Amino acid sequence: MKMQRTLTIAAVAAALLGLAACGEQPQETRSGVKQDAAPYKGVGKSQYAHGGWNAGDRSSWEQQLKTRAQYGQNDYTRMPNQ
Repeated sequence: MKMQRTLTIAAVAAALLGLAACGEQPQETRSGVKQDAAPYKGVGKSQYAHGGWNAGDRSSWEQQLKTRAQYGQNDYTRMPNQ
């Protein structure tokens, strides 16, 4: 008798959890997807922009990314030879 009651309580709890998931509201924005500007467009004059990059120039932006990846973020080129 006690086992049957425990199973009934567990089944009711599982059913309530299952029904709670059905009530979730969609989390979409009303205006749709926000389209950002291309990354190479930049934010205009900024004190943080690198000297060799011109805002709006895609080729100079790509070159700066390649240079930064090679020299600024590559630990093998930054470490002194041991």
